[in-house]
Amino acid sequence: MADDIREIIEKYALQNAVKYRAMPQAGAVMGKLMGEHPELRGRAKEVAPTVASVLSEVAGTGPQEWEARLAEIAPELLAELGARKDPEKGLSSLEGAEGGVVMRFAPNPNGPPTIGSARGIIINSEYVRRYGGRFLLRFDDTDPVNKRPMLEAYGWYLEDCRWLGAVPDEVVVASDRLPLYYEVAEELIRNGGAYVCRCEQAAFKALKDAAAACPHRSQSPQENISLWREMIEGPLGPGEAVLRVKTEIAHKDPALRDWAAFRIVTADHPRAGHKYRVWPLLDFESAVEDHLLGVTHILRGKDLMDSERRQKYLYDHMGWKYPTTIHWGRIKIHQFGSFSTSALRRALEAGEYSGWDDARMPTVRALRRRGIRAEALRKFMIELGVGETDISISMDSVYAENRKIIDPSARRRFFVKDPVPLEIDGEVPEVATAPFHPTLDLGLREIPAGAKLLVSADDLPDLKVGGKLRLKDLCNLEFIATDPLRARVIGTDPHQAKEMKLRIIHWAPPDGVPVRVMRPDDVDAGIGEVGIREDDGKVVQFERYGFVRIDSVSEDGVVAYFAHR
Repeated sequence: MADDIREIIEKYALQNAVKYRAMPQAGAVMGKLMGEHPELRGRAKEVAPTVASVLSEVAGTGPQEWEARLAEIAPELLAELGARKDPEKGLSSLEGAEGGVVMRFAPNPNGPPTIGSARGIIINSEYVRRYGGRFLLRFDDTDPVNKRPMLEAYGWYLEDCRWLGAVPDEVVVASDRLPLYYEVAEELIRNGGAYVCRCEQAAFKALKDAAAACPHRSQSPQENISLWREMIEGPLGPGEAVLRVKTEIAHKDPALRDWAAFRIVTADHPRAGHKYRVWPLLDFESAVEDHLLGVTHILRGKDLMDSERRQKYLYDHMGWKYPTTIHWGRIKIHQFGSFSTSALRRALEAGEYSGWDDARMPTVRALRRRGIRAEALRKFMIELGVGETDISISMDSVYAENRKIIDPSARRRFFVKDPVPLEIDGEVPEVATAPFHPTLDLGLREIPAGAKLLVSADDLPDLKVGGKLRLKDLCNLEFIATDPLRARVIGTDPHQAKEMKLRIIHWAPPDGVPVRVMRPDDVDAGIGEVGIREDDGKVVQFERYGFVRIDSVSEDGVVAYFAHR
């Protein structure tokens, strides 16, 4: 019965994965399971670990494998989905985009782009590429306290946009444009759409929650203009006044009632210094910029629907037309935790990471350093498409795309993790000749060999006296001792090894180059063939280990960043 339940769970998990081309969430699979099999509802706690186990297995494969497996075990569920044809992959069409679009990606530069940022950069630029128009990079950097910008991050965004093939047609920096926001604010005040509120924060919240108007809401435009200028020039200080946009004070959603557009901030700004003391909040700045820049379509997280509802009040007051909005769900990647730049920054400052390009970071800079190609990330994000469903995916899908790109050009090298000395009796070739690629003609390399070599501790647990194996591209061995490790040559012919069905392992000379591999989950140390020094800055494949990018070469050795298997 347990096997039957596991197969049912696998069917539903694969059906969900094929439908959305993304890893399903446990809740979605459990919901489907309990809905279709109510007899299992009383066994939810017992079933949950099996769901987690199945999802872990599904995460280790990709869209093609999901569809093939579903076709094998539940073709009727695949038929129910319409077997998902290629034309349905990728981005859906944009309403009203036929004449061209203006789209923007608008980050707060308080850190470098994350994988989540890459999705926004890629999809916005791809729509502009498809329909024609302009792609804007706008820095929404008007919070110098809670999300304080980093001066380096402005350049990092430009650099990563170029790398992702999304060079912006225009770059806009909000902190350079405060006079424009002040002009709009004054116009808004004069036409009765905004007022200066001097309530203490707690007092205003109590009024808002009670759907009661602030006593300052009835001030005349002249009074509000006078107070507005006191905010800008003094003597009003931080916390003593905010400018609020009038909405419906009795609106059923308290979050939409008379929202704050400007507040007084006396902290310095990394770019503007102390030039301004009144700063717009994001809902105001973003709304105004979308209008001023002529943005036609906005891609926005569905969690920001309240922002859109607030901004539409501003647009109504000003007589503007709101852009077309497309909402998408959150994206979660199994191999990483939070994409919050603020949280990552705190962790970095606490010493948990070596830098923004640490192999464990979910940043574009880290992926670049590991050897992930922009084409792989771009293709994956475009095929992922845009939808309101929250999705949980695996980086394995990106790695699969990357593998297709880098495999033909990546040289093969030997790297022995956790090396163990091996002494060999008999005639061992002094030099091994090995191909740079198993199937393509990328040339040959020579690796010093001899009677004393190194092999990986990972290859030794089941090794016994009398056991046989082949050292790749070198010779066939029979082991005569395990502590210390000792073997004798029984031949050099690879055909002999094939006939004897010998396991093949890699090796390294004892005077090879020290190598440290920085992985997302650990650091591996070992010895590699000396030729690795020639591959500085390149992606290579350490045989039987995985693809890595050689990050640095020095007298002390080589540092590589792990890409993927």
